[in-house]
Amino acid sequence: MRWEDFRPSEYVEDRRGGGGGGGGGFGIPIGGGRGGLGIGTVIVLGLIGWALGIDPRVLIQGAESGRGGSGYEQPAPRQQGQPGPQPQPGRGGPIADQIGQFAQRVLGNTEDVWKEVLPAQANRAYPPAGMVLYRAGTRSGCGSAQSAMGPFYCPLDRKLYIDLTFFQEMQQKFGTGGDFAYAYVIAHEVGHHIQNVLGILGKVQRRQQDVDEREANQLSVRVELMADCLAGVWANKSNERFRSIDDKDIREAIAAAQAIGDDHLQRRGGGAVMPDSFTHGSSEQRVRWLKTGLRTGQVQSCDTFRTSRL
Repeated sequence: MRWEDFRPSEYVEDRRGGGGGGGGGFGIPIGGGRGGLGIGTVIVLGLIGWALGIDPRVLIQGAESGRGGSGYEQPAPRQQGQPGPQPQPGRGGPIADQIGQFAQRVLGNTEDVWKEVLPAQANRAYPPAGMVLYRAGTRSGCGSAQSAMGPFYCPLDRKLYIDLTFFQEMQQKFGTGGDFAYAYVIAHEVGHHIQNVLGILGKVQRRQQDVDEREANQLSVRVELMADCLAGVWANKSNERFRSIDDKDIREAIAAAQAIGDDHLQRRGGGAVMPDSFTHGSSEQRVRWLKTGLRTGQVQSCDTFRTSRL
């Protein structure tokens, strides 16, 4: 993936200290997920279960019951529909390490793509999302952010939160990685920002309060699959402009999507597959919706709320 050609975003705040760790990042080869359980969280909990011999479903369901279950932080009901101020540029300063620069440039590229695509396809201006890089823990507009939560999007302050060591965990512990796979993680969370801009997140959150657990899970699946598809739309349009990805990159992203399917995690934990408990979608669904966005490059094709087949 030719991410070095991307423009760095001005909306990245680096809270890691020391300029981001210096030198070559975290030893990752670059260039070569109801509230709070984002794409990253599912992988992290899967890793923990795998390492400890615990069924990942137990960890995932426990986390969802305590936090609420998709790739964004779900605010308290009284705060719904009241997003915080637009993130301001220039707060993070220069980023020295390679993996930090990678995240900054991927975010910048999502800005360049969506500021053209969203007005053209959805008649909406694109207000950039902020990104906070941190280690171990920090504060978000939606509450505490911890590394174990994985990357997530907070609709109240319109920022993505990510501990970049997560990418190393993806590669070393879960057997999936590569620069485009990591970019897919960021683009998925930006997909939640698009949903927030379009008013989708607030509507889903309100609806989830009025239905039973099974239907609430189904709504969460639709939110997550739509974010996967929007990540594909970004990749399609970015590639049109920059010729930045190749077949190997696409295979990396597909492998990542397969690894975080709910059914894959349940099988890996040694348990039965329970579709009613899915909150992110099966491996097949996640791959199919990512491919839909990649193939069409159209926001309209990502409307998971107007299809009977997920």
